[in-house]
Order: sequence, then C-alpha cells, then structure tokens
Amino acid sequence: MPAELIEAVEALALRHPAPTTAYIHRRIGDIARDRGLPAPSYSSVRTTVQAVDPGLRTLATKGDAAYRDRFELVFRRNAERPNEQWQADHTLLDVVVLGKDGAAVRPWLTIVLDDYSRAVAGFTLFLCAPNAEQTALALHQAINRKTNPAWPISGLPDVLYSDHGSDFTSVRLERVCLDTHIRLIHSRPGVPQGRGKIERFYRTITTELLPHLAGFIPHGTNGKPLTDPALTLEQLDGIVEHFIVDEYNSRQHSGTREAPVDRWSSTGFIPRAPAHPEDLDLLLLTAAASRRVQRDGIQFASTRYVSSVLAAYVGEDVTVRFDPRDVGEIRVYFNDAFLCRAIAPELAADAVSLQQLQLARGRRRRDLKQQLRSRRSLADSLPEDTRYAPVEPPELDVEPTEEPPPRHGLRLYATD
Repeated sequence: MPAELIEAVEALALRHPAPTTAYIHRRIGDIARDRGLPAPSYSSVRTTVQAVDPGLRTLATKGDAAYRDRFELVFRRNAERPNEQWQADHTLLDVVVLGKDGAAVRPWLTIVLDDYSRAVAGFTLFLCAPNAEQTALALHQAINRKTNPAWPISGLPDVLYSDHGSDFTSVRLERVCLDTHIRLIHSRPGVPQGRGKIERFYRTITTELLPHLAGFIPHGTNGKPLTDPALTLEQLDGIVEHFIVDEYNSRQHSGTREAPVDRWSSTGFIPRAPAHPEDLDLLLLTAAASRRVQRDGIQFASTRYVSSVLAAYVGEDVTVRFDPRDVGEIRVYFNDAFLCRAIAPELAADAVSLQQLQLARGRRRRDLKQQLRSRRSLADSLPEDTRYAPVEPPELDVEPTEEPPPRHGLRLYATD
C-alpha cells in the first residue's frame, strides 16, 4: 500500500468517534481511485488500522484521562517504616443489610491502611453518605490501641493520604491533623493511581468476603442481590473485623511477601502516641451530648453511668462524648476540660453499640405493649361487673288487651 494511503487510513482510524474498518475501507477505495492508485484490499486496511499505536488510538478516541490511566508511567512509592504513611478512603459495598426499619440498604466502608505493611489500622461501617464523623471514628479506632491482642496496629501516622472528598478536606480534619502533628496530603483530582493499595484491599473484600454473605450484589446485576438480606450493620461490622484481623492481616501479602501484622511489628519501633489521649477523644469523637450530673451519676441513652470523680460535679452541666460502636463507656468533659471516663456497670463487661441499645429498648417496649394488649383483651372478655347494679322492679304479668279497631279518616255513621 502506498505511504500516502497508509497515512490516510491512520488519519481516518484516529477520528472521534472511531469509524468502522468497513467505512475506512470504502473511503480509502474512493481516495485511491481519485488519485489513480490501486484500491487496497479490506485485509490490508484492517491490518493498517490494527497497527496504529494503542496509546495514540486511546488518546484520540478516549481522551487524556484514559490515556493517563493506561499508558503513562507511574512512580511506585513505598513507605520505609510502619506508620510513616496511612491511606484513608471510602467505598460502597456490594452487599445489602437490614436497616433500623428492616429495609434493605447498602452500607459504606471507610478503611485506614498502613502503606508500609499493608495492614488495616482501623475501619468503620455506616449507612449514610461519607462524612467527617465517620472518618473521625475510623481514625479514632486506628490510632488507639485495640482490645484485641491480635490487632496491634496503633499510633499516630506521619502522613495521612486521601482523596479530595468533602470530609477529607473539612476544617475539622485539618484541625485534627494540625493538633496531632500529622501531614494531610491529598491525591491529585481525578488521578486514582496513588490510592491503588487501598483500592486493592477493597477488591479483596469484594471478591473474598462479600460473596459468602446474604444480600451479596454480583457485578452486572444492576444492584440486585442474589439473596435477601439477613445481616444487620452490627453483624456485618463483626464479620468485617474478623476478616481483617484473622485473615487479611495475618496471611502473606502478595506485594510484600510478609503477613501485614508481622511486617508492621517486625521493626520493633514504638508507635508515636498522642500526648494526651483525652484530647484525641475530644478531637475525633464527634458524637456529643449535654447532660446534668445527678446524685446517682449521669443518665444517658436510658443508662446510668458512674464515676467517683462525678461526686464533685452534682448539679453541673457536662458534655458527654461517646463512641457509637461501644456505649459501655463515655467520656465526660466540663468546660471543654476532660473530667473522667464513666462506665455503665451493666454494660462495662461487653461492648454494646448505641444502635444495639436502642434496638433492645424498642424490643422491650414492644414486648410490654404486646403484654398490655393481651391483658386488655382478657379484661374486655370478663363478665360485666353487676355487684352494685341497681335492682330493676319485677315485671307484672298483665294480660294483653284487644287493640281498638283502626280509625278511618272518613267519618262513617258506624263509627261516629
């Protein structure tokens, strides 16, 4: 094929939208006849089209973003030690759970991932759209020491890397990072390559955990689950934590050839901790309420919380901050100064979420109403109370008398 026809074929193939090979073959045939050249065959045109540089074709037909995502060189940056850099991001899970009203709803998952070890430092599950409160709860869990000894990842990171979501760019998160000496770095808008490690974890969740759960939504089903949802958000929270701690963090990672938890612990470093853990609660625990200290403690969420420190503040108004995941313990502040941690004696042995407490209260209320309805129906079915009913006089037996004949409207002599 002459060089000028090859250039014409390539020029037509790089149009947007891309034409079909049959169209290009017909156009090149017309151009060749006009120039007195032999018309190329269809196979020759197809071979020329297929030989166009894939990067050039992608740039011409799909734009700069598609070319960058597929062909531009990237620099793989790896942290050199634990807690040097953490990544945080959200994703909408491909599963439906039962909401408070029993309706099916898709939950969101926020993950905080250590870049060096690939270990998950903290997470949170929620049903609303991503916001600063959910990000704060995930960071609070990631920074604090966990009660589970198999999950040692904790401490403050040097860098927090995230996208440009409104919660990550909020003034509150900037204040948290400023007060805890964390550098907050955002990825370039529209460039997801920098968050590839955390996106890879989301893929692991989607392919290895979610297909085993009721309510899983396979790809290509337009959001329709295979089975009806059966899990609550609290149950899914426990399943995700079990998967992270006992499976993902404990097995060998394909990128590092080490288990994330072993890689995080192998250096023997001491995590950087906040100077005052209570200040961290004040910054990150956004769930707050105002209560007055009573003689028997603080009443919150229909539960009594006690502490010996509260004896000096009876009658004072205090601020209560709490973790919605566990309301067995609350943090008490007076004039923005930390006072103490108050516990609920009946809840302190176990971790009880606020939603579980609300569900338990609602269940108890429904049981009582059911008992009330049954008692009322029983009372309605009892015989009528006639103890002090007035006695009616006995009826006398009177023989019926003959009724007079009907009176006619027309006066007759017989009845006059």
